[in-house]
Amino acid sequence: MSKIDKLDKQILQLISADARIAFLEVARACGVSGAAIHQRIQKLTSMGVLKGSEFIIDPERIGYETCAYIGLNLKDPEKFDEVVERLKEIPEVVECHYTTGNFDMFIKIYAYNNHHLLTIIHDRLQPLGLASSQTLISFHTAISRQLPIDGLVLENDDKLSESE
Repeated sequence: MSKIDKLDKQILQLISADARIAFLEVARACGVSGAAIHQRIQKLTSMGVLKGSEFIIDPERIGYETCAYIGLNLKDPEKFDEVVERLKEIPEVVECHYTTGNFDMFIKIYAYNNHHLLTIIHDRLQPLGLASSQTLISFHTAISRQLPIDGLVLENDDKLSESE
């Protein structure tokens, strides 16, 4: 599998700062052709470094006023895959993570309000075979960002030599 080099890192810095930046503008900033940028973007996508592009919808602006994180413990932990498939059928569930610690899995969910959240928990989550759950309601997202590219360590490189 290909490795990320300095040009890839520069491209990632530019497109993570502005996802709508034109490839020709990226090419000018990197001192290469537009075709080279297009090829690099394809390479980074095929490597799984880039996972598509999307417009981010603000849930609150479309009526989802409650954001909650719910830790789930399953009665039968061997049914992880089955539970995940059933969670995929609940459109309000936007993330699901297998975790260590106090929970088998952790989900992020949006609801119109607290009453809607309660309905989802009672009618959609409890029938999944939960031993227990714990719900945390988020009042406000204080930080939401991509990982920084500046500290990315390249092959045959280290952070110390980059900072010199």
